Order: sequence, then C-alpha cells, then structure tokens
Amino acid sequence: MISLFRKEISSFFSSLIGYLVLTVFLCITGLFLFVFDGNLNILNSGYASIEGLFIIAPWVFLFLIPAITMRFFSEEIKSGTIELLLTMPISDFSIVMGKFLAGIALLFCALVPTLLYFITTYALGSPVGNIDVGATIGGYIGLFFIGGIYTAIGALISSLTENQIVSFIITATACFLLYTGFDFIAELVPGLSFLTNVGINEHYLSIQRGVIDSRDIVYFVGVIALCIYFTTLSIAKKRK
Repeated sequence: MISLFRKEISSFFSSLIGYLVLTVFLCITGLFLFVFDGNLNILNSGYASIEGLFIIAPWVFLFLIPAITMRFFSEEIKSGTIELLLTMPISDFSIVMGKFLAGIALLFCALVPTLLYFITTYALGSPVGNIDVGATIGGYIGLFFIGGIYTAIGALISSLTENQIVSFIITATACFLLYTGFDFIAELVPGLSFLTNVGINEHYLSIQRGVIDSRDIVYFVGVIALCIYFTTLSIAKKRK
C-alpha cells in the first residue's frame, strides 16, 4: 500500500494536476478573503475571522477533488494497467486505500498554506490574537472530513467507469447532492426536515462552530468507510 501511495503522490506532482489543484484552490480562496468586496472579505468584515474560508472551500472542493479522483481508477481501466495492478501482491482494500490516502495527502497539502490566512488574521486582530481559535480548529477539521468524503466518493465513481470526464461529472454531482441537496429537499417538502441529518452540511456546520460531537464524527467516518467498502467490492469484481 505504501508503494502505491508513493506512486500516486509522485504522479500527482510529476504532472500539472497536483500543482494546478493547489494553485487554483489558494487563488480562489485568497481572492475571496482578501481582494473581492463582500461579506467574506476579512479586511472589510470588521472582525478577525477566517470563517469565509470555511464557507468557500467546500464549494471549491466540489470541482477540485473530482479533478483529482477522476484518474484514480478510470485511467488504469482505460489504459489496461488495472490488470497489472491487480496482479501485485497487495489486497484490493490496500489498493483502494493507497489511492484514497494519496488524495487525502494532496488535500492536506492544499489546506496547510491556508494557515497563512489564520496567521495574518491573528496578527490583524485588535488586540492581536482576537480570533476564535476553537472555531478555526473546528472549521479545519470539518474541511478535512468534507474533503475525505469527496475523495472517497470520487474513488468509488472512478472505479466504475473508464471515462475520466464521466467520473468527474458524476462525482461532482454526487458530492453536491450530498453536501446541500438534502437540505434543499427538507426545505422544499414539509415533514422531511430529518433529511438534513443525512446531508454533509448539517454535520459540517456543527463542527465548524467548534463543537466536536461524536455523532458528526461517526457520520463522516461512516460515509467514508462505506464508500471505501463499495470501491473495494468494485475492484474485487475486476479480478474475475
């Protein structure tokens, strides 16, 4: 699994995809937080907070993470290298986890530079350090979990098709529906308010407030585990 993980990381940064994802993510979030006028602009908000990052990032991830995961298995299936991969002395679960963890590593690389936003806001506070550290930590934990779910969904979809564009579109759509689709249905149809607990947003908002509830952790870990399980089954079928 470790060798596959290293191979995936190397392939990310030996092509433009890894650098492109990092650059686009940082540019979009940086522009909204420090350049564009609006409620998300830290300099115009009147208080020290990087809450805007936690509002923007899940939407940016909807496009960037599918761009990462669309090649996980689709490329292997189309090129025929999936057969070579399956002959390696490694379990199906390890294959899936190797690629999933590589996606998580790239997500981590994208989030680390945003700590500069926190440091800058911390320094700009009046007095210095007048920022809700607990909510900030919760926001980062929530973003990491959202990125994990998107990556797990992307890996599953990628294992089902050889077309990377199809994988990208379906993954982005599925992530969008899981993130905000259930909230929309709950608002639209009376009596279905319980559906908000099925979607990501309700659990993300809870963690973003700095409240680490075990139910939210179980939700995120459970969805990720379920996607990894079905991806493993999908890969196992390709051995037959």
